[in-house]
This record gives sequence, C-alpha cells and structure tokens, in this order.
Amino acid sequence: MKINLLPLTGDVSPAVRALGWDWAIEEACQNYVAREAVQLSESEAETLLQAADTLYDMLVEAIPDPIPDALLQKLAIPANLWEVVRHSWHDERHWHLYGRFDLAMTPDGPKLLEFNADTATSLPETAVVQWASLVAAGQSDEGRQANGLFECLEDQFRHWRALSNDRQATLLLVYLPGSAEDEANCAVLAEAARAARFADVHICPIDDMKVSVQGEDRGIWAETAPAQWQRFDFLFKLVPWEILAEEEPELTADLRQLQLTRNVVIANPAYCLLFQSKGLLAHLWDVFPHHPLLLEASLAALPGHHVRKPFYGREGQNVAEIQPNGTASLEVPGEFAHQPSLYQRWAELPTDAQGRLYQAGVFWAGEACAIGFRREAGLITNLSEFVPHLLG
Repeated sequence: MKINLLPLTGDVSPAVRALGWDWAIEEACQNYVAREAVQLSESEAETLLQAADTLYDMLVEAIPDPIPDALLQKLAIPANLWEVVRHSWHDERHWHLYGRFDLAMTPDGPKLLEFNADTATSLPETAVVQWASLVAAGQSDEGRQANGLFECLEDQFRHWRALSNDRQATLLLVYLPGSAEDEANCAVLAEAARAARFADVHICPIDDMKVSVQGEDRGIWAETAPAQWQRFDFLFKLVPWEILAEEEPELTADLRQLQLTRNVVIANPAYCLLFQSKGLLAHLWDVFPHHPLLLEASLAALPGHHVRKPFYGREGQNVAEIQPNGTASLEVPGEFAHQPSLYQRWAELPTDAQGRLYQAGVFWAGEACAIGFRREAGLITNLSEFVPHLLG
C-alpha cells in the first residue's frame, strides 16, 4: 500500500509551547511531529476504528472464566499480581480507561501488531498536537480528523467515578521520575478528569507518592502544596504493573492490599496485564485462528519471515526482524532480552514515496476514538516520527 501525504504549513510551536509540552518540539525531537499529514478516506478511517472495537471484544472473549493459573504463567504475569489481576477482572468497578492498538494497514485490511493496554502514551500528540497542526495550517474544519480522544477520555473518567461513588472524587496521577513526556501524558488525562468533575486532581512522580496501610493514615497520599498532604481515593499510574511488581514488590503489596479493601481504586486495572502481555497474541491466534484482523503468532519461532518481541518490551526495544533463514536482520537494542518472546508473522507496512514505513495507532477509550501514525525508515520505536492525519 502507498501512503498519500498532504503538506501542513504553519507553525504549531506556539500552541504546543502554550500547553507546556516543549518536549514535542525541542531540539532532540525537532522532527518528531511531521509538518505533513497522512490522507485517509472516511472509509479507511472507519475500517481502522471498527478493527479496534472488534479486537477489544475479541480480547475480552479470549480470557477464560475463571482465569487459570496456566494462562497467567503462559503470559508471564508476575505471581505477586495474580490475586489482584483476578480481583479486578471480576469487579467491574475496576475500569479500563484507555489503551492503544498498533495496527498494520495491509492490502488484506488492518492487522493487529500489539495492544498497549496498560500505559499507552502518545496522548498529547494524538489528542492535541495533531489537531494543533491542522489549526496552524488552516485545515481545522469539523470532521477533518478522526479524533474524539479527549471527549472519550472524559466519558471514561466520568463512568469510572460513577462506578465508585462511595469514594471521594480525588485523583492522583503518577509517572516515572524524570520523564517530561510521561508527565505530559498525565496532563492530558488530568484535564479529562477535571472535565469529568473530579474534585481534586494532582500529578507527581511516583517517588513522591506515599502509601500507608496502617491506621487512620491508610491510603495513598501526595504533597499538593508545601507541607500540605492530601489523601486520594483514585489513582492513575503511568507506570507499568510488571515494573512495579519486579522493582517495587513492597509497594506493589501495599497497593494490592488497598485495592482489595477498596481504600483506593487504580487505573489502568491490573487485569490490563492480560492484554498487555504480547504472549496473549499467541493465545488470540489459538482462540481465533486465521481471523482476518490477526497475524499468525506463536510462543515458538515461526518458519518464514517474522518478528520476535519480548512479552513486556517497551518503546520497540529488543524487537527483531527474523528472515526466512532464521537469522535476525534487524534488532532494536534494549533492556528486555531476558524476557520470554512472542513470534509474529511479518506484516508489510504501507510506505510513502520516500520508502518510509507507517504504523497506525488507534486509541480505544470505551470505544475506538482516535487515529495517529508513526513512521520510520526501519522498525517503529518511540522515537519514530509522529504524523497527523486528514480525512478527505
């Protein structure tokens, strides 16, 4: 498939800087948001959105009830999270706010590459920066973009709050220290929560969050002003569950206890690990063999051209392209080589006139609601250029 591009003139920098998201246009990322847009027909956009909705339903259907130990082991879910994974799966008050499907647009239709179910980023780029690009180019007529992300996030926060109306509408959002990008993603979520009438919303690095499981101080706390500490009943963590389980087992144990006693409600819920594990792609293929939205996937190496991915890799790290002779022709370095691997049939991504590859990201927030693109000369990573889109 070929990607058609339309130029986006104008300077998006003033709008982005006004939001405090300089990271999107700073020198290291000066080419991160493209000054052109992918041209999509309305039918192409609808096909991508429908694919994400169908895939989410398939993910839910693929999880057996009760969830057997064998599946949790197969997906390499840390044992200290098994109880809370099962608990959150069976209690609808633990609400999945959002995630992002990464899809390949192929001549045979969209194909699932993976689902970023727990800590998906690209919220500022998708919800704000790509729309600001249209505004700067004078192309911001209603309906020129498949982008209802912010509105759907607001609806999701409103529903999450209503499911736990026995708790105070106070929300703490935490992220890994030192990441301006993660903080910006939390800022988008915080604005959606405020629009959904959360009374008190605060953002801080997870290291600044205090957790107590004792006495009157039981709960999660943050210093919202000098020497002023507040307890929060809702927590959003832009920190992967599996990293918490591995690197902070005591904190994980405390959060698990607070969830089971409903002192705090956490999103995204622990059951998102079922979807987040790339091992589930092999399970999906077993449950829905040869489904048109799926690529063949296995926990053992495949014959022919395929990709090897770590179960819980991030930012494209340790993803390898495997040639038919079994050798890795391209591999992204990273920190996740020790993890179990998923093997997935190779999908040819669409290209533009310069030969760059394009991957579609479709956000799901209660429903499929927004599209964005990443492009790269080789394998797509978190540093790949973000490309807005235009309908028409």
